[in-house]
Amino acid sequence: MSVRQKIYAGHAVRRLREKEGLKQTELAQRLGISPSYVNQIESNQRPLTASILIAISRTFAVDITSFGAEDLDRLVADLREVTADPFFSDLGLGLQDVKAVANLSPAFAHAFLRMHVAVRRNTEWRASIDDMLAAGEARGGTEARLIPYEEVRDFFHYIDNYVDALDRAAERFANDLGILDGADPVQAFRNHLAQRHGVTVEVSASDPALPLSRFDPRTRRLVLSGTLVASTRAFRMAATIAQLEHAALVAESVTSGGFRSETAAEICRLALFNYFAGAAMLPYRPFQELARRLRHDLDRLVLETGASLEQVCHRLSTLQRPGAKGVPFYFAKVDRAGNIIKRHSATRFQFARHGGACAAWNVHEAFEMPGRTLVQLGEMPDGVRYIGIARAMAVPAQQYGQPTRAFAFGLGCEVAFAHDIVYADGIDLKSAPVAHLGVSCRICPRRDCDLRAFPPLDRDIHVNENVRDIIPFTVS
Repeated sequence: MSVRQKIYAGHAVRRLREKEGLKQTELAQRLGISPSYVNQIESNQRPLTASILIAISRTFAVDITSFGAEDLDRLVADLREVTADPFFSDLGLGLQDVKAVANLSPAFAHAFLRMHVAVRRNTEWRASIDDMLAAGEARGGTEARLIPYEEVRDFFHYIDNYVDALDRAAERFANDLGILDGADPVQAFRNHLAQRHGVTVEVSASDPALPLSRFDPRTRRLVLSGTLVASTRAFRMAATIAQLEHAALVAESVTSGGFRSETAAEICRLALFNYFAGAAMLPYRPFQELARRLRHDLDRLVLETGASLEQVCHRLSTLQRPGAKGVPFYFAKVDRAGNIIKRHSATRFQFARHGGACAAWNVHEAFEMPGRTLVQLGEMPDGVRYIGIARAMAVPAQQYGQPTRAFAFGLGCEVAFAHDIVYADGIDLKSAPVAHLGVSCRICPRRDCDLRAFPPLDRDIHVNENVRDIIPFTVS
């Protein structure tokens, strides 16, 4: 975070003061400023200057990067999408309204987002019940299945996909075993499971009917499918190690998430075991240094580490340790239908919470050229530009009759970090063509996009029966 930019973080200052049990006058004395100045900071009438940030850091031993604007930018974008719902159309809620809520009370903003998800899911459930009743197929027991997954996605989304205690534990573990220092992860993890936990690792026949992995705590056997490649076998073993050694750390993180259901807590628990596995295969500082030296060349990183492309991309999106942050990347995994089945972001880049992703995003084009790396200079409606990398890969069928699964990976960072990535070489950032991206058509403010699938929810449209263009309406 650059201290040159204006930072309005009154909510963070207020929360810190209240946590310490201080009055505004007492905080003013500690920081060497007037009480009225503190009041203006907490009400976001004045920004945090570099000297005040340093004073706060020294006085309260907190990381000044926690006062950055990235979380608020993300929160504003989410609120903007939700308030575009026709349900709120008569209220005239604008950008300044949602910015005010996000700045002054982010906790309330999160509560509002959670409520909207619940209301929307309940509406969808009622509609599905109507359909089933009409067809004579009413069933029960499946209400709001997606809510737990959305809760967990938001949990990781708002912590920049970085879990400090678990990440550091994985780094210590990996360094002890020599991972990224010449040790074979598969053999190192196998030996550790045997010697530390008495767990036997077996590889089953390449039978698609069998699970990819199965751990039996009673017999101390971990059975891995013969269809798994080496990087995935290592990953599954590392996840089992997390389950055996770091259940308490994982439980703390799950508790901090405040999930409303045990299902969401279980999903998060599994995600955190997998987080440890990814961090153990690609330990923080060694991998960060390697990525920086190779300028984030994905092919080189795959060759140097032995990890899969997905593991490398995912790990790059998590390098956000306070005081040692890497390039902030977004990462997404998209299927052929355009569904975003995995998404993480340490940037201001916004993914659609509901519905399809922007058709101008190069992850969709990647399916037309599998195996090739596509590079895109894109701009979001807020004016922020990104270097976007996309590549599609196919997972071969394991037997005749099975469909081939195909996915596209999207990885990107803001153009401010272009000099850190090899993919920006040769791109004239001032004159190169720019793809005009959006979050989704439903909330995109762009009026001149020929790829628009739906009109925006929060704007009027006009149709002229005497004029027909690519898009059969104009946006007011």
